[in-house]
Amino acid sequence: MTTDYDTIVLAGGAARRLGGADKPALAVGGRSLLDRVLAACPGAARTVVVGPERPTARPVVTTREDPPGAGPVAALDAGLRHTTADTVLVLSADLPFLTAGTVDALLAAGAGPGPGEPPGQADGALLVDGDGRDQPLVAAYRAAALRRALETLRAARGGLDGLPLRALLAELTVVRVRDDTAAASFDCDTWEALSAARARIREHGHVLDEWITAVKAELGIELDVDTADLLDLARDAAHGVARPAAPLTTFLVGYAAAQQGLDVAEVSRRAAALANRWAAEAEAAEAGEAGEAKE
Repeated sequence: MTTDYDTIVLAGGAARRLGGADKPALAVGGRSLLDRVLAACPGAARTVVVGPERPTARPVVTTREDPPGAGPVAALDAGLRHTTADTVLVLSADLPFLTAGTVDALLAAGAGPGPGEPPGQADGALLVDGDGRDQPLVAAYRAAALRRALETLRAARGGLDGLPLRALLAELTVVRVRDDTAAASFDCDTWEALSAARARIREHGHVLDEWITAVKAELGIELDVDTADLLDLARDAAHGVARPAAPLTTFLVGYAAAQQGLDVAEVSRRAAALANRWAAEAEAAEAGEAGEAKE
């Protein structure tokens, strides 16, 4: 079931453990942490970033808590004022490995009852990290429940300034979704964590997908890419034609797919078959030449 939702990204804070650096603007894999988070929730009807104005890869609404620096609960309240969806995805801006899959899991667990369904008991769903800690800033909440909880806190505490997130959680009933890989909940709140994130994307199992995702974001394209198919094509072109044919052929495949609205995998198969025909002709020619030499 697809859930209509808005997203609130908390991108303020003093980043004291980073010496006051602008944490959401720090880059992992050539993309800012903020842009990496935004990429994980492309289906949001509206995305609100609570923090200073920053350039982003896609349009967002920017707002600030009042006063700036009043804390995460006040920031969440400021962001909520700009949303209209029944479900609100709430994220921090320093999650380099958050994926659309995790977002979908949270939305599914935290969505309110559908039309004609009995009322649910949960006010939302949040991620639980590998150590069992709640992550209230990797969560999907019912907007109505959040608004009630914020009003309750405002009335009881005389305001929201300086309140911790655990005070808000105490007013909500949430479902917990485990982050078994400990990736989605990984946050970059220290220089060591940032270095670890930058090293992780260069590991053998991640580097190609990370690079392709970064290139697509940089060029502003949406194109499904099967890395294995393209690598096989590059190998066939290099072997059957000439080494420089590998990058040129993969470029032409991508161009043809985009221009003609074709499936990249199908275009890759056609180009690979052509490269294999070239290779077969070359082998036949070499065999013929060898036979003539023997005569």
